[in-house]
Amino acid sequence: MRNPSVNRDHHLITFPNPQTHSLSVRATALVFADPRSQSLLALTEQVAPSDANILVIGETGTGKELIARQVHAFSRRAGRPFAAINCGAFPDNLFESELFGYEKGAFTGANSAREGWFETADGGTLFLDEIGDLPPLMQAKLLRVLQEGEIVRIGARKPVPVDVRLIAATNVDLEDAVLAGRFREDLYYRLKVVTLPLAPLRERPGDILPLTRHFISKYASRLGLEHTDLSSDAIGRLLGYPWPGNIRELENVIHRALLTLHGNILHAADLNLPSPRETASGTTVPEPSQLQRPPLFEQFIQQQFEQRAPDLLEQLVKSTVLAAFEYAGNNQVRTANLLGISRNVLRTHLKRFAVIA
Repeated sequence: MRNPSVNRDHHLITFPNPQTHSLSVRATALVFADPRSQSLLALTEQVAPSDANILVIGETGTGKELIARQVHAFSRRAGRPFAAINCGAFPDNLFESELFGYEKGAFTGANSAREGWFETADGGTLFLDEIGDLPPLMQAKLLRVLQEGEIVRIGARKPVPVDVRLIAATNVDLEDAVLAGRFREDLYYRLKVVTLPLAPLRERPGDILPLTRHFISKYASRLGLEHTDLSSDAIGRLLGYPWPGNIRELENVIHRALLTLHGNILHAADLNLPSPRETASGTTVPEPSQLQRPPLFEQFIQQQFEQRAPDLLEQLVKSTVLAAFEYAGNNQVRTANLLGISRNVLRTHLKRFAVIA
């Protein structure tokens, strides 16, 4: 794999096309214009030359595979294979054959021997996305591979040594999964020698417009559009939207907008985004300055003051958070957007109120 090209002025890193043996092909660039992204870039480049296992954490659509590719591209393994596997894409009974391969005759239909992804990535990097979906039996076998540096194909007795740098990614809290008994603690600590936290797009607004312009350039070129630009109202809408689907959603929005664009200026209406105060149910939430306390609430709060209710603020916070969580269909991203807080702050509240483990 060739090294990425880096434009330091725009903090844009572009990657060559994924190798044919990689299972997922997504966006081809990461933007590091926001200060949080620049800090992550510096950490990534610092740890890339080592062979340490890495755990990338972040919401769906934030670019976890691109971070893995960046680590690979800046490592001593850059000229060797990079394989990307989504652990949520396989039934439980296929994990072992996919990761470790099999010998001819190992099971019905095994008409020839086949190497697994560990052997395919030998000398290079193996990226395991959604590692939290790995079944318990495979967690144990993966741990052994990391400890021993060798795999055993299904139907074989002789181990095969492999030299693979492992990068895993997850959009779930593996610490919670460990506490709940769904993920092995020893494997968790093997994977997280280095942790790269990838913030959601709404928490790194400095990346939104550079990413937008990158996707405009990418898709305008494919569609034969020239000199496509953004209007001021489009810029305002892009910056005011919470992007629950992160970079993947932004890319799809820009692609769709350019497909139906008339002229060469992209306006807010072309983006087809809900207004900043519109909820997933389609109802409009008034701006905070427009909210008025109803008489019943005034009466209730007055009574609480007079009775000197203990932990009043905590109870009000709990009631508000739980009501918002229920209203948003138990969706953490939507709840956080509804309350105007980050998902991490929401998770802290939900844990304190024993809603999640």
